[in-house]
Amino acid sequence: MSSLLLSGLARPKPFFGKPAAQLQQRKAVAAARRQPLTAQAAAATPTIEVPGLAHHNGGGTKVMILGGDGYCGWATALHLSARGYKVAILDNLARRSWDLQLGLDTLTPIASAHQRVRRWAEISGQQIELLVGDICDFEFFGEAFKNFAPDAVVHFGEQRSAPYSMIDRNHAVFTQHNNVIGTINVLFAIKEFKPDCHLVKLGTMGEYGTPNIDIEEGYITITHNGRTDTLPYPKQASSFYHLSKVHDSHNIHFAARAWKIAATDLNQGIVYGVRTEETMAHKDLINRYDYDGIFGTALNRFVVQAAVGHPLTVYGKGGQTRGYLDIRDTVRCVQIAIDNPAKQGEMRVFNQFTEMFSVNDVAKIVTSEGKKLGLEVEVTNIPNPRVEAEEHYYNAKCTKLRDLGLEPNFLSEGLVDSLLSFAVEYKDRVDYRLIKPAVDWRKAGVQDATNKAAVASQ
Repeated sequence: MSSLLLSGLARPKPFFGKPAAQLQQRKAVAAARRQPLTAQAAAATPTIEVPGLAHHNGGGTKVMILGGDGYCGWATALHLSARGYKVAILDNLARRSWDLQLGLDTLTPIASAHQRVRRWAEISGQQIELLVGDICDFEFFGEAFKNFAPDAVVHFGEQRSAPYSMIDRNHAVFTQHNNVIGTINVLFAIKEFKPDCHLVKLGTMGEYGTPNIDIEEGYITITHNGRTDTLPYPKQASSFYHLSKVHDSHNIHFAARAWKIAATDLNQGIVYGVRTEETMAHKDLINRYDYDGIFGTALNRFVVQAAVGHPLTVYGKGGQTRGYLDIRDTVRCVQIAIDNPAKQGEMRVFNQFTEMFSVNDVAKIVTSEGKKLGLEVEVTNIPNPRVEAEEHYYNAKCTKLRDLGLEPNFLSEGLVDSLLSFAVEYKDRVDYRLIKPAVDWRKAGVQDATNKAAVASQ
């Protein structure tokens, strides 16, 4: 992630180019800023009761959330802080800069990271420390990690979009370098400065692909030529982003064996929703909502399309089946993982989703729910910009988190309240040009395609 600096320091250019140039740029950024920046609100501000604050069970556990200004990270930071965990967010704010570079914007207007944590302190009485910097800059990250000394580190701090990684060569290289090197830095920080820190890493169900056998939770027991072993489940990633997650998993597995690091890999499905108890407590706490073809997930995109009267854009045949979960379940899953840590030397894997749907299933649900709000919803099939099976077997296991206490929020129970009514409220902010996908897996090349990545050619 390219660092974004505050207090009048210059903002570096997008972090693309040759690896040597990338390293030189990061060294220059590091030289300009050695100390982490913090933003905390005055403790004297009167507090307001916030839903969730009655559930104080964090016991002061220190949790560092990497990428805590992002979609999943921000909701998780507030969820944990409201429940008594001592939270620090470390983020380089790159996700915001990518919107500026690509000409995108969140459906929901979001406050700055600094205003977010100030407002949270005002209305909750809970302090969240904000550290602005890059985990790929180890001099900065190592010092910040050592000073905070977390009991658990939650790693959301990666470029998380498959289409972004397929824009062109530069974006593919950036994604792999940023994600893989960042995770290696996290592993070294734990080893050197806090060996008993529990790593909770956000992986993706996309690591597995769509095999013609059941998908287990991380490992599979195989008997071959009369011998039996339990091995990491085979990976069939479908983008350079998903491949970066595969590399992360291999590196974490190695570090757990070699250095006895305790790690939980949360292979998350497709997340939807924007409402949690805490993000709805004040307009300055509202979460981002991406609906474009680069960062918008399938369900979030369909809901916005329904709200503005645009046909739902189903890629290809629409039989692509994936696991889905509500953002409210994402934050709960992270808390469960923290409260029930892995053993030293163990890398365990939880498949983090609650339901499975095909794209066609999701389109039917949105169409049906839209009618309840008086929306006329149409569906159209468009050429699939991705290289993926459009009709396939898919049966993934997801029992471990439920065994530890997860009580899911199902799509059928909360779509109108959590999504459609929200999209209707903010529909005037929708840029129709961003709805159709502009990134095609087959056309990724060596020429910089940043300016063409967001808006599809007519």
